[in-house]
Amino acid sequence: MTDVEVTTEDPFIAPVAMEDDPDATFPGDRGVLDPAVRRVLVRLLQRRFLLADRNKEDWAVLMDNHQVVESRLHDVFVRLIVDVERGVAYKQQVRSDDLEVPILLRDEPYSQAETLVLVYLRTVYQRESTAGERSARVDVEEVEQTVLTYFPDADGDIARRQRAVRAALARLRQDGIVDEESEGRYLISPLVEIVLSADKLRELTTWLRDQTEPDQIEADQPEPDQAEPDQTQPDDPQPEAAS
Repeated sequence: MTDVEVTTEDPFIAPVAMEDDPDATFPGDRGVLDPAVRRVLVRLLQRRFLLADRNKEDWAVLMDNHQVVESRLHDVFVRLIVDVERGVAYKQQVRSDDLEVPILLRDEPYSQAETLVLVYLRTVYQRESTAGERSARVDVEEVEQTVLTYFPDADGDIARRQRAVRAALARLRQDGIVDEESEGRYLISPLVEIVLSADKLRELTTWLRDQTEPDQIEADQPEPDQAEPDQTQPDDPQPEAAS
């Protein structure tokens, strides 16, 4: 009978101590990006948007390292979209009929109430932009008054609908689509044009017109012949979240 040699060697590769690898960010680090660039990469994966006005340092790093960040995202089949004019960056899942692509990002659609609030915010933003205004603002009471008319009569009582509208505003504020400047007073971000494209807005307002009395939402409809700015349209139609 042959003796079997027993080994006690650790089957895993031991991390290199930082004193022996001064360029490492942490023990065993094999990454090549600077820590600041890594943080931007992670935040792009974590968040729905990276905003220039809210994340000035991260935005500067992204602008200086756009190609390398884009390359790392492409390595995991994720597309980087940067809209410099609006100051927003976001990601999209690459999908292909010709290539097997493992899905890293999940679709995270807005709820009914959030979508209805978005329709109103997008309409107001378009109306103010067409009038030459540089910014668009709404009051929570104004949003409620209009959006409540969009709900089907069977969809809960008034108090329940009001809570849904306020919760929707809170979610959109978290996503950076509105900014609460003072209590109940919201500034609409240009992000609303990205989240809800002109084509999608027309589709939704047509549907709402068919569901409600014409005079209920007539005043808030966009003019049919108004020229729309070019839209950067994420899939479905909004940026996606990391799984």
